[in-house]
This record gives sequence, C-alpha cells and structure tokens, in this order.
Amino acid sequence: MTNITEKTAPNVSVGADTEQPSQKSTANIITTEDENFKSFEEIQREMIRMMDPSYLKTVSMTELYDTVYQSKPPLIDGLLYPGTYIFAGAPKLGKSFLMAQLAYHVSTGTPLWNYTVRKGTALYLALEDDYRRLQERLYRMFGTESADNLHFSVSASQIGKGLDEQLQGFVTEHPDTKLIIIDTLQKVREVGGDNYSYANDYEIINRIKKFTDRYSICVLIVHHTRKQNADDKFDMISGTTALLGAADGGFILQKEKRTSNNATLEVSGRDQPDQKLHLVRNTETLLWELERVETELWKEPPEPLLEKVAAFITADNAEWCGSPTELVVVLGIDMKANALSMKLNINAGRLFNEYGICYENKRCHDGRKVRLYLEQA
Repeated sequence: MTNITEKTAPNVSVGADTEQPSQKSTANIITTEDENFKSFEEIQREMIRMMDPSYLKTVSMTELYDTVYQSKPPLIDGLLYPGTYIFAGAPKLGKSFLMAQLAYHVSTGTPLWNYTVRKGTALYLALEDDYRRLQERLYRMFGTESADNLHFSVSASQIGKGLDEQLQGFVTEHPDTKLIIIDTLQKVREVGGDNYSYANDYEIINRIKKFTDRYSICVLIVHHTRKQNADDKFDMISGTTALLGAADGGFILQKEKRTSNNATLEVSGRDQPDQKLHLVRNTETLLWELERVETELWKEPPEPLLEKVAAFITADNAEWCGSPTELVVVLGIDMKANALSMKLNINAGRLFNEYGICYENKRCHDGRKVRLYLEQA
C-alpha cells in the first residue's frame, strides 16, 4: 500500500502538547526502491476483490511481522488493561467500594497499592446507588480530595437501547477517557425470556467489546457470582460461560467469611498473567488495602535492541528519522535492516510502555522511513 503510516503513538489527551520537537536528525535519507511497493493497478485489483462478498480477507505471517500495531498501554501496570472485563463477587461484599477506588486512582494517576497507574478520565455508572450515598461513600474513602475528571451517573439506558450512544457521546466529549465502570450488568441488560442464553450473553459482551476496541479504553462490568462453589472460581460467575468467554478477562472478589475484612481478588485475562491478591478492608475508610500477592508478576527479560534504542533516543536527542539501514549504523548493531524493522515492529508496544519511545514505520515509494521520538516530546 502506498504512503500508509503505521504508528504506535498513544492516544493523546486533551490539552496535551502535540507539537513535534524541533530537534531532528540531519542524516541523509537513502533512497532505495521498496520491492513490496504496489502500483495503483494492483491496489485497484485488491479493492475490487475485497468488494466481493465471497472474498475472505487474510493476512500472511510476513504481513503480520511487517505491520506496526497500535500500542495499548495498561491503565494499571500488571493489573488492568484496555478491553472488556467482568468483575464479579457476591452481593454486599464491597465491590462498589473497590470500583470507586479504581476509578479514583485512574482519574488522579496515583499508584494503587504497588501498581503504577496512568491518569485519564473515568466514568462510574453506579446504577444501584443514588448521589447522596455516593457522596457519603466517597467522603469516607477519600476525604475532601476530589477529581474533576471522575464522573458519576446513577441512571443509564440499556445495551442496544441507548447505552451505546450514551457511552460514545461521553467518550467524544472526554477524549482522554480510560475507564468506564458499569455497576451492574443486570441494570443495563435487556429483560427477556432468553436473557440468560449463551447467545444473548455473548452478544451483550461482544457489543461492549467492539466499543472498547474502537476507543482503546477499559470497561469494567460489575456482576454477581452464584451461591454454588466451584473448583475454578471463574465458573462461579452468574450466567453462561459466554460472559467470560467473550470478555478480555475477569476479576473475582471473594471472602471466606462474610463478617471478615479479608478477601481475595483473582485476576485472569488475555493481556495479563493470572494473579491472586490478598486484600484487607480498612474498617475506618472502607478502602481495600493490599496485604500480599500470591502470584508474582512475570517480567520479560531485557531486550538488547530496545535498550540500544533507549540509549540513543534521549531528552537531548528526542527524535530521529531515517531509513532502517541508517538506523542499523547509528545504533552500531550487527543486524540486517529488514530484520531490524521486523523486530521493532513486533516490539513497538514494549518500546513505548517501558521506555516512552514512539515508533513509526512508513513505506514510501523511495523505501522505508523510520521515526523514533520520545512521548514527552
């Protein structure tokens, strides 16, 4: 495809400085003909094929490696990522207090327990509460500390009957939205004879998942667990297995004794390792505090190539543009240019998440162009 820019730059918040840094590399661009360059006629033939209803669009392994996919940094490192998640627990267990705690930490960007938090707007649909109860609860938890970008609503439409448009309108008004909490699922699902069927459960989560994928945000859906115990705690989620199957992951909050202030939070998802957190509830503030983590997070070993890039792109050299061949030279590595591009394509998300360096790889008529720049710039 011609002149298509592939980026890993993050979604920019309202008010952020989006100007490009003035410091740029003066390296000459090597103009090499890209053998993968497609002519206008080839592109036209591809478009005609794709318009055929019977045409199955596929992507080869080579094309996968040749593409830079947008990075989706976690909201809470190692704990909460963009996507659709089920948060389940027994009634009156303290789920709503933990939801308010998550929303507050995301809106303020303050660390939650020992986890790093990325700041953004949060929306909490507290559909089983009223504003008076919310006010009392938040004051007890956080005192007079408040956040302008933490929003609440105690009423909302149902999924497929207005909620989709309401959420889309909120995100349009607040482009830096990172977290939306729906408390509870039962309040927004359509009431009907098949409301607990596998197909209906899957459709509900799939509708929300399409929304979260489109805007790269996280939606936490609060739900209840069954009374019956199970060897796999996630089998206790009320409803069919489609709820968790269609979601990106799930959280289970559970107490051994209802009168106890101790609880476990089990986490399972596509983007994070399975974990079990032991929590204790502060009897004065009713905040959940971390006692210990049963499963320590696995961390990827250092990647020498990314360390080389991080040593090259610094505050004093905040941006670099050039060809992959030139990048091999400036980094001083023994690697072919196409292998370098492929490795950076695959690790672009990690480069941004760990080092705050954005990576672009653009295919032009005269060859590949790579751009590296600091997020802060």
